[in-house]
Amino acid sequence: MEPAFSGKTPDNPLCARGNLCLLLACLAWGTTFVVQKTAMAHLGPFTYSGMRFLLGALFLLPLVAHRLRKRQGSEPSAPPGKIGLLLGASALTGLLVFAGINLQQIGLISSTAGKGGFITGLYVVIVPVLGLLAGQRAGAGEWLGALLALGGLYLLSVTSGFTLAPGDGWLLAGAIVWACQVFSLGWLSPKLDSLILAFGQALVCALLSLAVAVALEEPRMEDMRAAAFDLVYGGLVSVGLGFTLQVAGQKYASAGHAAIIMQFEAVIAVLAGWYFLGEVMTIRGLAGCGLMLAGMLVSGLAQAEGRLRSSGI
Repeated sequence: MEPAFSGKTPDNPLCARGNLCLLLACLAWGTTFVVQKTAMAHLGPFTYSGMRFLLGALFLLPLVAHRLRKRQGSEPSAPPGKIGLLLGASALTGLLVFAGINLQQIGLISSTAGKGGFITGLYVVIVPVLGLLAGQRAGAGEWLGALLALGGLYLLSVTSGFTLAPGDGWLLAGAIVWACQVFSLGWLSPKLDSLILAFGQALVCALLSLAVAVALEEPRMEDMRAAAFDLVYGGLVSVGLGFTLQVAGQKYASAGHAAIIMQFEAVIAVLAGWYFLGEVMTIRGLAGCGLMLAGMLVSGLAQAEGRLRSSGI
């Protein structure tokens, strides 16, 4: 998919850095599937989401303050239009994360970590469709990579008789929202400071989740203490690191390419579910991992070939 929004040349040498950021984000998110499930023994979905995103925002706050102080001394004040764009971007992406993470959290109550990883990963084929609706062109390599990744996810997480249980329906709705979030960041991230946008996104999601938690759930301090590890891990690793790395990585990767790379999250989720929760890892699952990695390679090689052609090599 051609990133008409980015302003970065296709042969930008920082593409490898962007891919690494996205893979590290997958590591953070994939391992968080385990604590998302175990936290449900103590907390409601909105309470857990709100508290962990609040912790993530607080983790980022000193870094954002340092960034702003550094810029104040070396750069002129940001124009009002830039500030307005940042506030609007934080509100939009924060709302999408709020919807996506809570739909996922509700779905995981009655679904396994592996199956949740597969259904959430369906956004890999939704992102190119969104690109087509926006007038962007998806190359054959990206479509093939997406299909390979989707087939790998199926083998990885669905054993037999795939049915859309109530929890799966919530996860599927979340996948559509995540596709919109990935696509939106593909357009917004190159225009804005990654760290500040990640902070604004986390803060908006935290405030919305906590507002719903107060209205619908009964957050109690003793329950939060019981889920302290799940909250800290989810807040610092998944939100503070994972979402910041995603915003940074999408500065240098198209939305479609980013979506395929981030399918590695499902591999991590299944491995973590197997190791920590005793979910079975089969030969079929290992084959799925191989197909997903093939999809990532196909997408990367297709983009590398496009860069060589555009440079006349």
